[in-house]
Amino acid sequence: MNHLAAVSLAALLLSTATVTATAQSATQAAQPAVNADLATLLTDYEAFLRANDPISAGQEGDLVAKGRLPDVSRAGELARQAPLEAFRARATAIATDSLSSEDRLNRDFLIRVLDRSIEAIRYDSDRLAFDSEGGPGQTANYLASTTRITTAADAGAWLMRLSALGRFYDDELANARRGVQTGFTQPTSVVESFLVSLRNEVAFTPETDPLLRPFASLPASMLVEDQEAHRAAALAIITGEIVPRRRAWLAFVETEYLPASSPEVGIGSRPGGRDFYAFEARRYTTTDLTPDQIHQIGLDEVARIRARMETEMRAAGWTGDFAGFLAHLRTGPRFYATSREDLLEKASEMSKRADGGLPALFRTLPRLTYDVRPVPLDIEATYTTGRYNGGSLADGVPGGYIVNTGRLDQRPLYELPALTLHEAVPGHHLQIALQQEAAEGPYFRRNVDVTAFSEGWGLYAEFLGEEMGFYRTPEERFGRLSYEMWRACRLVADTGMHWMGWTVEEARRCFAENSALAPHNIETELQRYIGWPGQALAYKIGEIRLRAIRARAEQALGDRFNVRDFHDALLVDGPLPLDLLDQRMDAWIAAQ
Repeated sequence: MNHLAAVSLAALLLSTATVTATAQSATQAAQPAVNADLATLLTDYEAFLRANDPISAGQEGDLVAKGRLPDVSRAGELARQAPLEAFRARATAIATDSLSSEDRLNRDFLIRVLDRSIEAIRYDSDRLAFDSEGGPGQTANYLASTTRITTAADAGAWLMRLSALGRFYDDELANARRGVQTGFTQPTSVVESFLVSLRNEVAFTPETDPLLRPFASLPASMLVEDQEAHRAAALAIITGEIVPRRRAWLAFVETEYLPASSPEVGIGSRPGGRDFYAFEARRYTTTDLTPDQIHQIGLDEVARIRARMETEMRAAGWTGDFAGFLAHLRTGPRFYATSREDLLEKASEMSKRADGGLPALFRTLPRLTYDVRPVPLDIEATYTTGRYNGGSLADGVPGGYIVNTGRLDQRPLYELPALTLHEAVPGHHLQIALQQEAAEGPYFRRNVDVTAFSEGWGLYAEFLGEEMGFYRTPEERFGRLSYEMWRACRLVADTGMHWMGWTVEEARRCFAENSALAPHNIETELQRYIGWPGQALAYKIGEIRLRAIRARAEQALGDRFNVRDFHDALLVDGPLPLDLLDQRMDAWIAAQ
């Protein structure tokens, strides 16, 4: 999923705002909420969310919202607390015995979302106003990349959003300065990575500035003089408002933030950091697991996956030891693309091949397409190896499978099949596009962020590649297992650094000794986990639960189990916290 969008919503409702959209199935659409109090509550909460998260509202086609940005100030966050508490009081006052099963699920889910949102406010996590992948500038660039201008009204909305960027930059800088004042800062290594992107921002010219790209190709129906006027207005805003903010951010980070940063990588070493990390572990996994329990799950998974990797290593004909096979994979020329174009072409071929495997596994497929794009050059040095950006049917924007084409000697092809299945289909694009295309359901469920579900699904999609016959060689199957090992090591390393006080060297060991990840990828990923505490825990915890639900369904239904029906039941109604997902799928199993 896209982290740049998450940065822009850091001060919002945490588990209630994201740039992706989710929705209910047609079955649920036919069963609207019958409880009047709940229906009124959901309508009022929708209005609150639309007002406070214009990014999500804009992606649903709200033209006014497209001209706004969220209020990421601390004052804005504190102002949201009372309304959230009032919504929660109204939700808990609704008696469950009068509700349909779907209404009860919506009520319970809403209470869960509100609880997490209210609890999050106390930690003031917006003090971490950036991470290794960027800050407010990268958020703005992401919004530019997903903005499509087809009318004069669209152009006016983007100009209004550009005008709002000045305050957005200022509020985020105030958040970061508050972090310095309270000792709640990113570690030195993350600050140094962030400086790379800041210096790239300051070096933008009118020809390279991402914020001008929405005006690069305007419709022929728009008068030439109007096109020129829009471009001139955008350039004036960028030159007068944005460029000075970029320079101010660079000066602040170099002269104030970097000297105040600490080499200690774990958030647990910061004031209040241990309580914050325990909360992040609960929030991202949607469980009550403690960091210690998650760490042990990671160790158990490392041991299990390592045994399977040994089997595939022998299938590849390797007679040496495990470390030697990793060195062979990391250095063999045949395992790497020869050019940026070559890598994109291979990712595109795999994406199309994955498309062909979908009908056997899914009854419902999305209408929205996706494309394969390179990571922008200005951020590729500190960006992950791949990502998915959600599209929009309302705006005519395809989903995007984003491939990092820099450092080709660090982008092994034996991992590309798993990456493709995770980020494109049947992973993130399939899941998110299906949610976007379900027209009905409570607004909060169309916009809720359940990372354990979405990232757990992405990892489960890599496993589905085995059923699709997608992995063609022992090396590709080893690459799939290496990716699974990567997520198991996340549980070990993230809890190790942020909870147990590990150094980055101790965290690195799990990845280097047990996976075939390229060294550059390992370093990039470590900085990501350091700068984004807890998020890395969601993937494996979610995938373990999804596979357990499937095993339960297969055992209960026997010959009646149909994988296409199962996947529709799992996906089309949208994501849920893992315990509520258990309840929904247990009811589905019983109904079969």
